[in-house]
Amino acid sequence: MYKIVDKVSLNPTVTMMQIEAPLVAAKAEPGQFIILRVDEKGERIPLTVAGYDREKGNVKIIFQIVGATTEKLNHKNVGDYIQDFVGPLGVATHLDGLKKVCIVGGGVGCAIALPIAQKLHELGANVTSIIGFRTKDLLILEDDFRACSDELIVMTDDGSYGREGNVTVPLKELFENGETYDQVITIGPLIMMKFVVAACQPTGIPCTVSMNPIMIDGTGMCGGCRLTLNQDGKKVTKFACVDGPDFNGYEVDFDEAMSRGTMYVPFERHAYEEACNLFKEVN
Repeated sequence: MYKIVDKVSLNPTVTMMQIEAPLVAAKAEPGQFIILRVDEKGERIPLTVAGYDREKGNVKIIFQIVGATTEKLNHKNVGDYIQDFVGPLGVATHLDGLKKVCIVGGGVGCAIALPIAQKLHELGANVTSIIGFRTKDLLILEDDFRACSDELIVMTDDGSYGREGNVTVPLKELFENGETYDQVITIGPLIMMKFVVAACQPTGIPCTVSMNPIMIDGTGMCGGCRLTLNQDGKKVTKFACVDGPDFNGYEVDFDEAMSRGTMYVPFERHAYEEACNLFKEVN
């Protein structure tokens, strides 16, 4: 059992928790993830490590309330316990040798991008961060990004905060103004990452994407998180849980990934509504 030692609501649909998990905290690195179960009958869900404190033995997770399990998790409070917290899993983001990097985060994906930006800052790299949200009410982690970025650009789709537009607008402007980077790292909705990759392609700057497909066991055995990459004209199957979650954005078949990512949306919505109704009855 793993104790919840802190809980903060970042916006109406996104929650941050600190979980007491010293063995995970001792090994976790930016880009890796954990798989948790809320209770002994719960489903397994992957969540990216959003931060860690090795001295205190705590691991930070940030999740969006979109399904039954995240709804159940959000009803847990400080002092409560969750059943399982397994990790760290996946391959850590490769950051060694990078001197100038552009981080592009979208929505709750910013929670994944933040520890990468923080690590790069610690390593002495020049960090430009572009973070985007649909509206001001969904903004998260602005101060944290500002603290570890040499330049921070905040975008909202409706112009209610920062600049109006999506994250590719300032990215293209930076390229047009002659900015170059050792790497662009983008994390967020699949459609956003697809267009960030497209914006980077004319420059030839390496573009890394963080993939979060359907996942079950986290060990590469179930095949649920498979992705198709186009490498040297050949289609290659990789698994996000063991080969990723980071991949070369120029190789990812985003259309296939988006199609697979929507397979269980109706089921997830039904399960979420059942969970909401259950908590209403209990309360």
